[in-house]
Amino acid sequence: MIREFRDFIAKGNVMDMAVGIIVGAAFTAIVTSLVSDLINPVIGIFTGGIDFSGWFYVLGTAPEGGYPSVAAAQEAGAAVFAIGNFLMAVINFFIVAGVVFMLVRTVNRIKAAAERPDDVEPEVKTGPSELDVLIEIRDALRK
Repeated sequence: MIREFRDFIAKGNVMDMAVGIIVGAAFTAIVTSLVSDLINPVIGIFTGGIDFSGWFYVLGTAPEGGYPSVAAAQEAGAAVFAIGNFLMAVINFFIVAGVVFMLVRTVNRIKAAAERPDDVEPEVKTGPSELDVLIEIRDALRK
C-alpha cells in the first residue's frame, strides 16, 4: 500500500496539481489585495462610499434602539439576516471575476504573440522549378 501511494505521488500530474494549488493560493492573495486595496476604493469614490455591509434585519425581537451593526447583533446572539454582506460578496465576486478575466485575456494574448513566428522569410528556390525541368526534357526529346 505504501508503494502504491509513493507511485501515485510520484506521478507528474499530482505534482503539477500541487504546484497549481500553491500558485493559485498565492494568486488569490494578489487578486484579493488588488480588489480590496485598489479597486474598491476607486469604486467607493464614484458611489459616494456606499457600504452595503451595514444593511441587515434582525429576525425576531430586537432591543428598542436596535443594533448599531451586524457584528453587535450577532454578538448579542440575535438571528440576523445580513443581506448587505451578501450583496457586498456578490459585488466583490463580479469585480474579482472581471479582474481575473482581464488578466487571463492579457496572458493569452502575450502567449499567442510569443508562439507566432517572427517575419518568416519565404523559401528561396535554389534550383530550377519543376516546370523548367519538364521543358528541358521536352526539348531534349524533340532533338
